[in-house]
Amino acid sequence: MPLVAGVDSSTQSCKVVIRDADTGALVRSGSTPHPDGTEVDPEQWWIALDRAIDAAGGLDGVAAMSVAAQQHGMVCLDESGAVVRDALLWNDLRSAADAADLVTELPGGAAAWAAACGSVPLASFTVTKLRWLFRAEPASAARTAAVCLPHDWLTWRLAGRGSAALVTDRGDASGTGYWSPTTGDYRPDLLQLAFGRLPGLPRVAAPAEPVGETAAGVVLGCGTGDNAAAALGLGARRGDVVVSIGTSGVLCAVADQPTADPTGLVAGFADATGRYLPLACTLNAARVLDAAARLLGVDHAELDRLALSAPPGADGLVLVPYLEGERTPNRPAATGALHGANLTNTTPAHLARAAVEGLLCGLADGLDALRACGVAVDRAFLIGGGARSAAVQVIAPSVLGLSVTVPPLGEYVADGAARQAAWALSGAPEPPDWTEHQGQPATRFEAALLPEIRERYAAARELTLTRQE
Repeated sequence: MPLVAGVDSSTQSCKVVIRDADTGALVRSGSTPHPDGTEVDPEQWWIALDRAIDAAGGLDGVAAMSVAAQQHGMVCLDESGAVVRDALLWNDLRSAADAADLVTELPGGAAAWAAACGSVPLASFTVTKLRWLFRAEPASAARTAAVCLPHDWLTWRLAGRGSAALVTDRGDASGTGYWSPTTGDYRPDLLQLAFGRLPGLPRVAAPAEPVGETAAGVVLGCGTGDNAAAALGLGARRGDVVVSIGTSGVLCAVADQPTADPTGLVAGFADATGRYLPLACTLNAARVLDAAARLLGVDHAELDRLALSAPPGADGLVLVPYLEGERTPNRPAATGALHGANLTNTTPAHLARAAVEGLLCGLADGLDALRACGVAVDRAFLIGGGARSAAVQVIAPSVLGLSVTVPPLGEYVADGAARQAAWALSGAPEPPDWTEHQGQPATRFEAALLPEIRERYAAARELTLTRQE
């Protein structure tokens, strides 16, 4: 019974799962936290990985492993392979002005960027962080001989560092802003524009390609970014959209064709299998539920009960939940607003219902952005902390207009990395099918679409944005 290990090196922690390569059955797991902050010494990731492996009982019996990690992070290395400065993470926003500059500096602007690399640069993307480094820390930029991503760096360390080459995969490369999912090649012109020269870059491996071994002989898969790994861990297929309801809402759909959205609402990423993973993001997700529970003075279980006791549409009460600005639509300075209040609907139950429906309507706007790019959306997977809400699960189909599948609570990013490791070990043309062997079955929710909920929300949303512009 060969075993495989999957690693999720996320913003908050490092998690390791060890599964049976043939069936996907979980054998053991472990985790350890990462330090807080939006810039981190990569050595802390290495220390956390070592501790998480120990917490999972070590790698005895493990034949292959892969690393998935947070996307976009900038890891700069000098000629000797030493880290030049702390890595800037995806959620470090100091390069926001640099992102705007890069858009205007490329002839054709946002449309040209979307055509070149599938996405319009944002502060989260690696290319904008490199421009910031070039502008703000020229000495560090001058020392930088190579640039890689968090998962690339960890895989390189596992392979023996100096004796190994940097390797990435198409899923994570597609989030840099200087690699094209359409052609499968780096865009040196975009990197030159941002950084003034061309540092060394990781080789982009094929999806199931073994890229090396650890000192103990464990085969290394190429790894990937966290969203691509989650889709792989869930077994998502064409027409599936993975909706992660965490601090932000992330919607990524498996597609057969690349996308190029000049509005910037959809990032045209690749996935970890050779397909594509267009992604939309909302800034307001699970924290909308937190805020409503705090306002009502209840816990989340009671918030669910209240929301489900109110009628669909909350008798006209609408919450536009832009509590932290918004990304879809792109209104960073927007604030939340409550519309349609009257003597009938100003009750705790109605407010709870409006909060859940507002959260889901925001996610539905993300689905609309994906569909506008020609992406097929047939079924939704709900994952993340907010997906545990009973009210979200029950109400979601009537707002999203889709059947909703809620898989059991799990570490789907780490699971995706483990599945990739098993694929690399097998050499098969497709990843192994683990869907029948991964614990409890998923729960499916269905309900008739209630278009009036989104119609009222859209009217309130536009009124909110018009007043705030």
